[in-house]
Amino acid sequence: MSESNSNLPHAVILTALPVEYEAVRAHLKDTREKVHEGTIYELGRFQSGDQSWEVAIAEIGMGNAGAASAAERAVAYFKPQLVLFVGVAGGLKDVQLGDVVAANKVYGLEYGKVEDTGFKTRPSVYNSTHALDQRARAVARRQDWLKRLPIPLPEPAPKALVGPIAAGEKVLASTSSETWNLIKQSYGDALAVEMEGHGFLAALHANQHVEALIIRGISDLIEGKREADAANSQVVAAQHASAFAFEVLAKLGESREFLSPQANADEANPQAQTTQSAGKFVFNIKGDVHQSTVGDHPQVTINYGNKPQKI
Repeated sequence: MSESNSNLPHAVILTALPVEYEAVRAHLKDTREKVHEGTIYELGRFQSGDQSWEVAIAEIGMGNAGAASAAERAVAYFKPQLVLFVGVAGGLKDVQLGDVVAANKVYGLEYGKVEDTGFKTRPSVYNSTHALDQRARAVARRQDWLKRLPIPLPEPAPKALVGPIAAGEKVLASTSSETWNLIKQSYGDALAVEMEGHGFLAALHANQHVEALIIRGISDLIEGKREADAANSQVVAAQHASAFAFEVLAKLGESREFLSPQANADEANPQAQTTQSAGKFVFNIKGDVHQSTVGDHPQVTINYGNKPQKI
C-alpha cells in the first residue's frame, strides 16, 4: 500500500452506518483520504502510550455480502495485522442499552431448508480469531475501556461481554416475528443480532494470517427500536463499541508477541535471524558461511547444527 507508514502496525476498521464511522474516526489523528477501487477510506493514526497504529477506516453500508467483499478488498490492499468490524446491534439477552458485545462467533441466520413443515436451520458459524477473542475477554474483565468514553460517564456504567451474535439480512424490530422465534429456538445463546458479521468473518476465514474481531454496542432491545433510535441510542452504542475497540488496539500495542512475531521466531532460533527493510533482507548469521553461484543465481550455504542450510 502506498502513502502509508510501513514502520507502524496496521489495522482496518469497517463500519456499516455513518454514526458508527464517526464514532471510530473520533479516536484517530492526522486523518487523510485514500481511494482504492472506488472505496473511500480514511487513514489515521491512533496513539496509545509509546505505540502508534496506522488505521484505515471505511463505511461500507449494511449487509453480509457487502461486508465480505469489503473485508476481502481491504485485506488485499492494506495487508493489516488485524481487521475489526465496529458498530451497533440489537440486544437479545443478558444485555442493556449501551452494553458492548465482542463476538467470539457469529451465526448465519439465513442458512437452512424450507420444508412442508417449515424452515429447518442448517447453521453456518464463523469464529473470531483466537488471539483477539482472548484480548477481548481480557479487556472486558477490566474497566479501562470506560476511560475512552465521553465524559460524563453514563449511569449505570455499561458492561462488556464476549459471546455469540447472530447475523441475518433483515432489521429485527419485533419479538413476535418469525426471525425472533428462529433465533430463540435455534440460536438461544446469541447475545445480539446484526447484519454484517457473518459475511465479514467468512472473508477473514479465507485470510487466516489476519486477526479478526467484531465489536457491537447495543442500541436497542428489539421491541421499542424506533423509540430507542429517536433517543440517540445508536450514537451512544457506537461510541461504546469504538471505545472498547480502541482499548483492544491499545492493549495489543503493548504486546511484543503480537506486534513482532518474527522477533519471537528469532529468539527460538538464534542461529539465523532476518530483518527486512526497503525490500532487502539482511541476515545476521552464526555459523560457517559458504557462497557460490549456480548460473545467474547466487547461493549461500550456512553450516550450523551439523546440517548445511541453503538460502
